[in-house]
Amino acid sequence: MARKRAERRPVALASTDNFADTIAGNWLHGLRLSGFSLVMMGLLIMAVIVLAPGIRTYADQRQQIDRLTAAVTQQQGDVEQLKSERERWNDRTYVTTQARDRLSYVLPGDVSFLVINDLALPVAGEAAVPVASPTIQTTNVDWLSSMFASAMTAGLAPEAAQ
Repeated sequence: MARKRAERRPVALASTDNFADTIAGNWLHGLRLSGFSLVMMGLLIMAVIVLAPGIRTYADQRQQIDRLTAAVTQQQGDVEQLKSERERWNDRTYVTTQARDRLSYVLPGDVSFLVINDLALPVAGEAAVPVASPTIQTTNVDWLSSMFASAMTAGLAPEAAQ
């Protein structure tokens, strides 16, 4: 007698939500984890753990290289500027001009005029600078007689007791 195989049904509680009927629910129920997939996930996690510090170091070094490249470019511009200035100083006319402007040198036979007080005079219509105190600004002391009196007082003072 052949026995009829009993129909096998999974024993589970009835689903109260309709998650099993959705696409995501069907996909999750169809997901089967085998030994191979566990090994591959483990290898993937190990690869991330091993490679992450190296990738971070690589990114930091690339940023440092970019900063140094920008610094080198700026320094090359400074070098070019200094080379052009050196070339100007090799020109005799430029050196003569700089000596005249900076050091007030003149060539033999030239006449030099130096302006001592080249500040602009205040215009009469402009507001004058406020005076701090009228007694300090004007004095009625004769400086010559004051100096003579000071010298006579110092010269005619009695000797200090020793």
